[in-house]
Amino acid sequence: MLAVLLTRFPATDLQRWPDWRSESWLWLLASVAATLAAFGLATVRWLAVCRTLGKPQGFPDVFGYFLAGQFVGNFLPTTVGGDILRVSRMGSRINDHSSAFASVVIERLTGWVVLPLITLLTFAFNPELVSTKGGTAALAVALGTLMLLSVAVYLAEHPRFGGRLRGETRVTASLAAVHQGLKLYRQVPGEMLRLLAVALAFQLCLVVAVVCIANAIDIRLGFAVWFAFVPMVFIAQVLPVAIGGIGVREAALVLFLDSSGVSSGQSVVLGLLMYAVTLAASLVGIPPFVVGARHLDSTGEVST
Repeated sequence: MLAVLLTRFPATDLQRWPDWRSESWLWLLASVAATLAAFGLATVRWLAVCRTLGKPQGFPDVFGYFLAGQFVGNFLPTTVGGDILRVSRMGSRINDHSSAFASVVIERLTGWVVLPLITLLTFAFNPELVSTKGGTAALAVALGTLMLLSVAVYLAEHPRFGGRLRGETRVTASLAAVHQGLKLYRQVPGEMLRLLAVALAFQLCLVVAVVCIANAIDIRLGFAVWFAFVPMVFIAQVLPVAIGGIGVREAALVLFLDSSGVSSGQSVVLGLLMYAVTLAASLVGIPPFVVGARHLDSTGEVST
């Protein structure tokens, strides 16, 4: 994907690499710090879901599962591998893989709900951004994502669809647990609002991390541009077509930032540095990943 992308750029764009300054390292360190803060908020979000599902856990254990999942997810296509690891370790911890699956799915859903809302809210206050090619594409992606999520949540929560699932197999039991979890949140809307607030803080931390990277390579844009387009880049990069979103993320940045005067070469550098910062922050997941996998019980499941 990255090779195809690079062959489509004018040679002049590829030659316009950003100047590297001494303070660029400080911006990158700030980006790593913001990413680690986002990991902490994501753990708080997951803990809140576990508590609502009646499976309260401690922060250190869940933080370890999350970090291990981040490490795995960033070295496999999209984050599915990391989520599987999280379900496995949480399920072994609480002896209930169905509830663990439901907790991860619901936690993920809140992030997917918040991302398009950030973009749409930014467009509402900055309608001029929609008039560009990238703005039109971002608007379409945001609306399409919300529509798909609405249908998925409706089907999962509705008694005639998700409510019909029973626990005859592990798959149906897991899907039934998602239905029960969404049903619980419908009964306590205040908990859902608090969960969405944490999800919003998590995504805003990641956007701030991107802004820090942009400052490191001297890309200076208004905050409205970042809040409008970066959430859509996050959605694009988890598509299961590339390892770590390489190529997809950079193509999305080229599309969305072109009208803001950012060259193709700068967008590619920004995208690759975003990936590098995520990898650097994810390295803290190596110890919990290794330690959690050392001991296996007699059934071959992870013992934590």
